[in-house]
Amino acid sequence: MYQYKEVSPGRFVLSLDNHVEVSEALAAFCREKDIRAGVVGGLGAICEATFRFLDPATKKYVDKTFGEQMEITNLTGNISRKDGQVYLHLHVTASRRDYTCIGGHLLTARINGACELFVESFHGAEIGRRFDEETGLNLYKF
Repeated sequence: MYQYKEVSPGRFVLSLDNHVEVSEALAAFCREKDIRAGVVGGLGAICEATFRFLDPATKKYVDKTFGEQMEITNLTGNISRKDGQVYLHLHVTASRRDYTCIGGHLLTARINGACELFVESFHGAEIGRRFDEETGLNLYKF
């Protein structure tokens, strides 16, 4: 699913295997390394992605899937915990064949080529999440 190298204590470089789903592989890595808080960044190539948009008026998510080859020009996010499980909050910008970009909250993405991620663990820390009724979001719980 992935290969990795720890480049300094709590800092990792990951290479995801071709055709794996990004969130699934990253969550598996976080479970393996017991990362309970941290940040992630990266780039790569994908052939399918589902973006999620929260409509603040209805507090309901609208998902849209794009099934085309795209370059991840930026993937950024954070790692926390919700209900005892890894919780990833990822955003991505992806470039299309015509050089236009789409982006937003990343729900899923399938690698088609390569995906290189950089993960920094806030070693020893745990940051939780709680559902906020007002916004409809899972916000940090301190």
